[in-house]
Parts: sequence; structure tokens; C-alpha cells
Amino acid sequence: MNAAGPYRLAEGHVLLRLAPPALIAGVVALLASALLGVAARAEMAQAYLLAFLFWSGIPLGSLAVLMVQHITGGAWGAVIRRTLEAATRTLPLLLLLFLPILLQTASLYEWAHADAGADDALLRHKQLYLNAPFFAGRALLYFAVWITLAHFLSRWSWRQDGGDMRVLRRLENLSRGGLLLFTLTMTFASIDWAMSLEPHWYSTIYGVLFIGGQVLSALAFAIWIAASLAEQESLAAVISADRFHDLGKLLLAFIMLWAYFSFSQFLIIWSGNLPEETPWYLHRIRGGWQWVAVAIAVLHFALPFVLLLSRPLKRSRPWLMGVAVLVLATRYADVSWLVAPAFEGRLGTWLWTDALPFLGIGGVWFFFFVHQLRGRPLLPLNDEALPEVAEARA
Repeated sequence: MNAAGPYRLAEGHVLLRLAPPALIAGVVALLASALLGVAARAEMAQAYLLAFLFWSGIPLGSLAVLMVQHITGGAWGAVIRRTLEAATRTLPLLLLLFLPILLQTASLYEWAHADAGADDALLRHKQLYLNAPFFAGRALLYFAVWITLAHFLSRWSWRQDGGDMRVLRRLENLSRGGLLLFTLTMTFASIDWAMSLEPHWYSTIYGVLFIGGQVLSALAFAIWIAASLAEQESLAAVISADRFHDLGKLLLAFIMLWAYFSFSQFLIIWSGNLPEETPWYLHRIRGGWQWVAVAIAVLHFALPFVLLLSRPLKRSRPWLMGVAVLVLATRYADVSWLVAPAFEGRLGTWLWTDALPFLGIGGVWFFFFVHQLRGRPLLPLNDEALPEVAEARA
């Protein structure tokens, strides 16, 4: 066995067992979505967009957290770095999965209709930016930036495993500029893909709110994977209670940050009471969506906040994993609450339309994530924050 052998994904690990059936289920669900889309084109396009926005949040949030880790350092990030890197390497797959959205632009976005600006002066004014060719070109630019960042972050991290410590400065410098570039591109992407569904409404904090949710998705997912990996005997001593304690504190911090962003947007818009802004919230606190909002407030903020105040809970792998899974599950509810009210009649149709794209994109993405994760050591082998790994290799 090579030196990295103990830090490879063990044969028979639960992630390896889950990956093949996830791929099969995902492919079947995507094919079923395509067939159902023939009869219900608009509904399936909407469901596909919701699923894409949720699942893309994990690798995109992972890219942001990964760059933060290279800037700040610390053992908290070292134990999840390979999970974050594996997630970011699935971005080319997400580019491929974005193509159906490009093909269904006219079914999703009001501004993409041929006669959109005929009787609407505001849409006519925005057509220079909101038009299908420019929309597609911007999307390709966003993915090019993200994939390039992910490529070099993974490549140089791999060289560090081989003993080339000169790449540490490169990783830090790339992350400093890359984090700024990511914030800019993701802000515009959130405007293009989600906020422009209601082109008469705008919020200057929308991009930050979207990014905060993606980071939260990435952290919750990484904690779940770390808890699963810690079951391996070779990793248990490294992914220890102290590491979970740090990750739990970070999860708590980002839950509070997400809540701050969400409440700030609501407070500013609601207190402003402008007719072009408040309808966005009125659509989300009526017609059944108010109960979704209450569930998000309780399960996405209040309950995890109270639980994560407990030090013993943050140090407990099963309990922290449970909180992370709860946060990740309610992330889909939050994405739906942000996006779905833009479409008429979306509430109550989840079992009929949303389940298939959700399972399809998620199953295929999870398989490729596990494939990327198993291809490299599960821990960075020459990271000074993990001296026990270097000692084990020696």
C-alpha cells in the first residue's frame, strides 16, 4: 500500500455503495423528465431550473469555501478540503446540465419572449441586457471562470501532496483574486438565473443572499461527507471531535449570516413600502407560501441555531451530521421559496413535477462527485495544519 493508501476511500464505503444506484436513478429520472416535458414543457422547465439552482449551490459554494480556506488556513478547512475540491471538479458536468435551461429560456423567462418589450416599457429598456444570446454568453463566461479557478486550485493542491510547497503562495494569491471574481460572477449569475424571473423587481442584496445560501449548502454537505468519512479507522483520529467542533461553529456563523442577509432584505423592502418592490414578498407570504416561509424560519434558522449553541452537540459526529442534513434539506425549501412563486401554480405540484429533475440532477451529480472524491487522498498529505497525516506517511 502506498503512503496515501490509508487516506483513500475504503472499498465498500457507503459512498461507493450509494454512487451506482444514484447514477441509475438519476439517468432514469432525467429521461422521464424529458418525456414528461413533451406534454408539460413549461412546468418541467420550471422544475428543472429549481433543481439546478439547488444542486449547483453545493459545488459553487464549495469553490467559495475552498478559497476562504486557502486564505485563512486552519485544520477546519484541511479536513474538508478534498471534499470541496471534488465538488468543484463537477462544475464541467453542471455546465452540461445547464444546457436544457438555455434551450428552455423562452419557457422560463418573460423577457425572452419575442414580444416582451412591445407593451412593456421597462422590459424594452432592459432588452440590451436581458436577451437570449447575451444571457447564454454570460452563462458560458461564468462557467469558464469557475471551472478555471477549480482546475488550478485542485491542480496545485495535488502538487502540494507531492511535496512542492511553493504552490502554497500560488493557492493563496489565486484565492484572494478568485474570491473577488467569484463574488462578481455569482452575483450576476443569480440575477440572470433567478432574479430576472421577475424582471420588474430588483434587490441590491440578492446576489449576496444567494451566495450566502450556497456557502451554507456547501458547508452542510461537507460536514455530512466528513462525518461519513470519519467512520474509517484511518481517518477517525484526524477528523476528530475538535475538527467537528470547528466545523459546527462555522456552520452556526453562516446560518446567522444567512439569516442576517434574509432579514435585511425583508426589512429594507417592507419598510420602504414601494409598489414595485413589496409585491415580491406578498407573493411569498400568501397562497400557502407563508407556511413554507415559517418552516424555513424554524428549520433553516431557529432550530439549527439553538442546537448549534451546544458545545457537546458540535463535538458529536452523529448530532452534527443530523443538523447538517437538516440544513441541507431546508436549503431546497429556501431556493424554492425564492424562485418558485415567480411561476403561477407552483405550490403543491412538487410530487408531480419537481421530484424527477431533483432526483435526476442530484443522482448524476452525486455519482460524479464520489468518482472525483475517490480519485485522490481524502486528506491533504503535506498540510501543516494536519501534522498527524505527515507523521503517518513518515
